[in-house]
Amino acid sequence: MTTDLSDIERKRDRLLEIVAGYGRVAVAFSAGVDSTVVAMAAQLACGERAVAVTAVSASLAAGEREQADELAAFIGIRHLVIQTREFADANYLKNPINRCYFCKTELYSRLVEVAPSLGVDVLANGANLDDRGDYRPGLQAANEFQVRSPLIEAECTKADVRELARLWNLSVWDKPATPCLSSRIAYGVDVTVERVRRIDASERFLKQALNIDELRVRCEANDLARIELPVEAISRALAPALLDTIRVELHRLGFRYVTLDLDGFRSGSMNDAIVGSGLKVLQDYA
Repeated sequence: MTTDLSDIERKRDRLLEIVAGYGRVAVAFSAGVDSTVVAMAAQLACGERAVAVTAVSASLAAGEREQADELAAFIGIRHLVIQTREFADANYLKNPINRCYFCKTELYSRLVEVAPSLGVDVLANGANLDDRGDYRPGLQAANEFQVRSPLIEAECTKADVRELARLWNLSVWDKPATPCLSSRIAYGVDVTVERVRRIDASERFLKQALNIDELRVRCEANDLARIELPVEAISRALAPALLDTIRVELHRLGFRYVTLDLDGFRSGSMNDAIVGSGLKVLQDYA
């Protein structure tokens, strides 16, 4: 007599079956919850035939590379760190609405370069089913390089991914989304190393000052900082002494103007301007 499996256990088994079918696989591993679940699945399904590859550049927030090392060690998967060169691409630096396409093109190009030395046949990413309903030009690059998306193939939503991470005791099961630092810069405003470093330092300062894990410092035109906090934290930030401390520190870090967005934190809010322009942004690249 067999025991009925829960929905998440069925998705786990389907994910492992899909990844096992890849054979020798390299996972683009950012230490976010999605790619960590894929790395775990690759290790369980493929063992020594799996490798996690973490790309490092100026757009990676402080601490993310170290967390990738720790997670890879916990999972037991072979781990390689590579340098990507998106900051050498003029198309990327101009920050068009498809900036992510140029970033992912650089990432997958580098993965294709190192694939023979790693002994892998398939590249995999951490895209999940919900990503198909958002503006994700990076998925176009994935298609062009024939990168597989096992979470999409296994019909896993973001909620499913977090449940799988909990099932596998992965510490990042509730980790907030950690998109690259360049995603905080308004489209059309040049991406520079100085700007992403300023954003990173500002966010680290605010997280410590306000004791919260998820927020954004958006860099708008004219080096204006637009701070997005959870709505419940806005009143704390408005306390006169703290507000003055925030203002002084962000000016010191290089922002010309400092503002607090009263609409609060919204993931992907930079895409609001694209929607407002009338451009079609909900694209299905799968």
